[in-house]
Amino acid sequence: MSDYTVSRILPTDKRAVRQMDALLEKEGIERDKNLDYSIGLFDDNYDLVATGSCFANTLRCMAVSSEHQGEGLMNQIISHLIEFQYSRGNTSLFLYTKCNTARFFGDLGFYEIARVEGKVVFMENRRTGFADYLKRLQKETADFTATEGNPAPPVKTGAVIMNANPFTLGHRYLLEQAASAVDLLHVFVVSEDVSLVPFSVRKRLVAEGCADLPNVICHETGPYMISNATFPSYFLKDSDTVIRSHAKLDIQVFLRIAKALSVTDRFVGEEPFSQVTGIYNQVMAEELTAAGLGCNIIPRKADEDGAISASEVRCLIRGGNFEALKKKVPACTFQYFTSEAAEPVIQKIRSAAEVRHY
Repeated sequence: MSDYTVSRILPTDKRAVRQMDALLEKEGIERDKNLDYSIGLFDDNYDLVATGSCFANTLRCMAVSSEHQGEGLMNQIISHLIEFQYSRGNTSLFLYTKCNTARFFGDLGFYEIARVEGKVVFMENRRTGFADYLKRLQKETADFTATEGNPAPPVKTGAVIMNANPFTLGHRYLLEQAASAVDLLHVFVVSEDVSLVPFSVRKRLVAEGCADLPNVICHETGPYMISNATFPSYFLKDSDTVIRSHAKLDIQVFLRIAKALSVTDRFVGEEPFSQVTGIYNQVMAEELTAAGLGCNIIPRKADEDGAISASEVRCLIRGGNFEALKKKVPACTFQYFTSEAAEPVIQKIRSAAEVRHY
């Protein structure tokens, strides 16, 4: 076996980037736009024979040249990426891979969380990671129901998953409608920190904004539900396939959560603005119905300007129109964005190239 040099591939190294793109393309992979660290194994002529990358706590875009397969190079790539992730404090790692390579990554210490047959498998490096998350949700629920003095199990249990970027009167309306239809409502706030409003703020505003609804409990999604921004699209052929695969994978994860918490119904706001979310909701309705769960699509809350959206609210924040903002968000959100603590977030929104999501 030849010796190879491990080198970081920087975006400024045009030759190495071209080689990485060519190698990935040969393996049917398009380089992901979300990468924050890439490496390559190079031979004596500085030709690339294997590559792999990271984004946040995920491993992605891994490939070995067909001429060098069977030399254990993928093991070297994975080992290096894991060591790098550990060095920056990421010990819970995740990857997405094709179904036909899931067994290989299983042999390297990764465990399957969910899959969409023929498309994608979602894996993590902790054997009991997802099971531990489910136990935590169950404990949070038991503690909540005990505190509320309601030891009897709820007959009808609902769930809402929201990013709340930020929490608006539209989100509040969705929670009111869902809470009125069930005995217990689980609200999951997307923990992934890629939104303009940080997770810590989003979760706090959701919790404060529904504190008066006695049958609502708030949870974190943890790393198990992700946004379209970081769902890996690099080995799926077209955008529609990416959206549908992401939706199906998310629903597979959600169905395991629903089983652990005895959820009978999921509630979601209708989506008049985002084509991506519209397709996602369509797939979700199909998958949940097939699994025997109720899928309830709630019409958006509207005012004189039309349906209230988080995108619209971010535009108002960017423009400094706090008079209009006050009419579209709960008191807790307005109070936050008119406080000193919100200044860094407001500056981030103002400097963003785009605050509307389609």
